[in-house]
Amino acid sequence: MVGKKESLEEKRKRAGSILRRLRKLYPDATCALHHKSALQLLVATILSAQSTDDTVNKVTPVLFEKYPTAADIAAAPVEAIEAIVKPTGFFHQKTRSIQAACRLIAEKHGGQVPATMEQLIELPGVARKTANVVLGTWYGRNDGICVDTHVGRLAHRLGLTWTSRDEKDAVKIEQDLMQLIPRAHWTFFSHAMIWHGRRICAARKPNCAGCGVNKLCPSAFTFETPAAKRAKPRPAAGRPGRKAKD
Repeated sequence: MVGKKESLEEKRKRAGSILRRLRKLYPDATCALHHKSALQLLVATILSAQSTDDTVNKVTPVLFEKYPTAADIAAAPVEAIEAIVKPTGFFHQKTRSIQAACRLIAEKHGGQVPATMEQLIELPGVARKTANVVLGTWYGRNDGICVDTHVGRLAHRLGLTWTSRDEKDAVKIEQDLMQLIPRAHWTFFSHAMIWHGRRICAARKPNCAGCGVNKLCPSAFTFETPAAKRAKPRPAAGRPGRKAKD
């Protein structure tokens, strides 16, 4: 029964069922960031923080048409990069991260984005989430699970992490998920969870009735809609400790 305290093996079994359902629901799940190279994917992923993929996908073609290589981006005037990436938000910090990462890629890696976790997280602005996107999507390596805001939220709702509901440590959540999902499926699982979070299991108003994994989710149908809250009867008016008149 979903919701009871599970052993590790029981949780793994349920996670496997969730994975199979996600395979049926989103067989083509993949990264929504447009890219033609590892560099483009890396930069797009950095820009996607606190932004939408649609916004990033409008910005990156302009950026890479003008500055196609890591060396080009590193050498570009700061103001020029900022003007292009400004719509993605936090453009000062993102520009610093992108240029610093591209500088290291150009100087240390011959202009090629490295293909190992250790080398990727050495790049400015790159943590495990971004590294997992590049490794899994471009290089086809299942070195981890990408835990963004959607995956973190769904991991809690689906009961696939031992962290508390208010725990935001992506690395801890990733370690929990990696215990439950077979390694061969880590990249797909990341993309499918993101798709499910965007399409069905929204932060404020999840569509539990339309969810293909609701029978496996301990949080299903536990979210009140604004209409349901408004429909709740209010306490009768009256003085404290005195019954209200009919």
